[in-house]
Amino acid sequence: MTGPRVDGPRGRWVGASVPRREDPRLLTGRGRFVDDIRMHGMLHAGFVRATVAHGRLVGVDLSAVREIGGVVAAYTADDLDLGDIVALLDRPPEEFVPTAMPVLARDKVRFVGEPVAIVIGCDPYVVEDGVEAAVVDYEPLDAVVSEETAFAQQAPLVHEEAPGNVLLDVSMFDTPGVDEAFRAAAGDGCVIDLVSRSGRQNALPLETRGVIASWDDRDDQLLVQTCSQVPHQVRTLLARSLGMQERSVRVTVPDMGGGFGQKCVVGREEIAVAAAARRLDRPVKWIEDRREALTAAFLAREQRYRTRAAFDAEGRITAVDADIVCDMGAYSCYPFTAGIEPLMASAEMPGVYKVPAYRVRARAMTTNKAPTAPYRGVSRPQYVMAMERVMDRAARELGLDPVEIRRRNLITEFPYTGINNVTYDPGTYRETLDLAEGVLRDEGWCHLRDGATEQGRHIGIGYSCFSERTGYGSEAFAKRKMQVVPGFDISEIRMDTSGSVVVTSGTMNHGQSHETTLAQIVADRLGLDPGKVKLRQGDTERIAYGWGTFASRSATIGGSAVSVAADRLAEVVRTIGAYLLETRPDNVRLDGAGGVEQVDDPARRLSFEDIADVAYLRSHLLPKGSEPALSATASFDVAGDGTFSNATHAVVVEADPGTGRIRILRYACVEDCGVVINPKVVDGQCRGGIAQGIAGALFEEITYAENGEPSAASFIDYLVPTAAEIPDISVEHLETPSTLTENGAKGVGEGGTIGAPAAVLNAINDALRHTGVSLESTPVHPQSVLAALDSAAQEASNAS
Repeated sequence: MTGPRVDGPRGRWVGASVPRREDPRLLTGRGRFVDDIRMHGMLHAGFVRATVAHGRLVGVDLSAVREIGGVVAAYTADDLDLGDIVALLDRPPEEFVPTAMPVLARDKVRFVGEPVAIVIGCDPYVVEDGVEAAVVDYEPLDAVVSEETAFAQQAPLVHEEAPGNVLLDVSMFDTPGVDEAFRAAAGDGCVIDLVSRSGRQNALPLETRGVIASWDDRDDQLLVQTCSQVPHQVRTLLARSLGMQERSVRVTVPDMGGGFGQKCVVGREEIAVAAAARRLDRPVKWIEDRREALTAAFLAREQRYRTRAAFDAEGRITAVDADIVCDMGAYSCYPFTAGIEPLMASAEMPGVYKVPAYRVRARAMTTNKAPTAPYRGVSRPQYVMAMERVMDRAARELGLDPVEIRRRNLITEFPYTGINNVTYDPGTYRETLDLAEGVLRDEGWCHLRDGATEQGRHIGIGYSCFSERTGYGSEAFAKRKMQVVPGFDISEIRMDTSGSVVVTSGTMNHGQSHETTLAQIVADRLGLDPGKVKLRQGDTERIAYGWGTFASRSATIGGSAVSVAADRLAEVVRTIGAYLLETRPDNVRLDGAGGVEQVDDPARRLSFEDIADVAYLRSHLLPKGSEPALSATASFDVAGDGTFSNATHAVVVEADPGTGRIRILRYACVEDCGVVINPKVVDGQCRGGIAQGIAGALFEEITYAENGEPSAASFIDYLVPTAAEIPDISVEHLETPSTLTENGAKGVGEGGTIGAPAAVLNAINDALRHTGVSLESTPVHPQSVLAALDSAAQEASNAS
């Protein structure tokens, strides 16, 4: 990144679209991912996986496996004797039921694909032969695959300790005035009552999960190289499961090809591979194949909302009453638990709107499906979709424009403490809506939509207004009563004799351009060229502790820790520089060119190289008592409820009544993520997130047969949009700098995904407004559109 001066709107580097530092390495094949790593004597691992969704494990016979040439070992749960994975909340038993997830299935299997045994061999092909040779006997049990079967009388129990197949049942809010508001709305206003659903999805990172574990006799340490968003949590749980001290486990993360939340929890396979490597004293590698990734990896998004909303005659919302069920699959994920999605939805569903009264009940349901983990947005795409459908339905019933009803309900005065006891920092909720509407109006889309019916076309416009709480701090996570409470980040920065710096962060880059954006922050704080800043992440030996990357926390929390560490190093450098210049510390400043200068005589300066030369190589010239090290450490935690990004998405779609196909004609995003550190990176995050949101709205879904067999084991069955299905997406920025972070950034990682399903679904319903069709579930497949049109036509025919 070394080059000519680039001036951004907020500093020399922050705000500038400097080239990504990661790209030369990744585009020329010099990147190193887990599967690129080769070690002497390395073995390969594969897993024998359950073929039934629910059943007692009668026996696992691995004798034929061990006889295959090239198979080195094969282990069951009894062989490895590992501690279970248990994620906990500090909630009473009537609210939360903890469940143990064994590393390898023991006594019972609870979903198709659950690991039952591990096979170790000299190459992946031998391992596949070994996996196929395993003989597993089951006593099949009825599978639980839906809300209806899970909550039915005498339903089979996925976990005997979880009556009614409920892992979490909370009613976080029941404020005064809810019932009164609905009674009043029924007489002079309107009551909207809708049920919305979202399909089960796979986060689908380009790089599937993988791990290489090896034992280092010299360091008496287990080295685990894996693609994880949370290396320190992997270390903690792995050490506990294997009964080791954490100092005896080192977790490192090389380049990583995406995660999207799926890799921010700890998987069973990493632990089993590590245990096998420790036992065999040889490196062992496991790389997940795509079939495993689709059927046995952590999934997400399957939720049902019944949302009742009361409006007065002027279109102002007076109450919301929601009942939420989240299908969390067979187990709680670590460390977030099965409460991750229902707790998120309960706490934040009012969102950008002024809701005077609020009641909510949320349940985490356990079923015989692969477990659920956080996925980009975590429940926010679902509750935003419910609230935005409520707005459109109310607008139609009250004869209001969909944009106008939003204007009447948006939060416009800040800070604003909502009915959910969340305080929202300043944002641009009204401004982003106005700009998004203006884009479509000025380009003529509203006129085209209004005249489409006469032309026999079905064109609709949809909007989605939302906020995203970003960079959750300890206080915010503590409100969920998690026993493991994420939040802070720690950064260390060191300057060497060349005047360059190495900075560490507990965040974890898996495509977000941390090497670029965090270098920009440090470069501005120290007055360096970003080319002289090196970022280190993903090594539990080099980083004191960190919570990794999720929830748009990297710029807000990780970037703030880096900012404070850089400021502290600057103070060290100024102090030494003042001594060497024989002046007062307050008479020395950074000169913005890799050195310090005397304020009252700028001609007197020292470069960072000059200062480092003295500090390290001629420390006898330092003042007595000074440390001969140019380094600093800082931590950062967002205070209170955190900071909120916000955006409005505006979409134009056309529905083909003959095929049911939905085509997106225009997609506009107006967002406010606070200070934009690198505009190109932010635009990329927005567009990538929107693409994932469109995927959930129109394409991706994993369904299950009644026996628990998943429908999608390859991309033939799991529909992933390509560039042909994703439209050009325009992104416009507003900037409301956060006062809660050190760099003014609010975070942008999840916003695109959050707003897209609601905007697309609203646009589809608008396109079909004259047919009587109302679609409330995603994904909207062509067959869904055709079935709804046929049903509406039949109803109209019967009525006539």
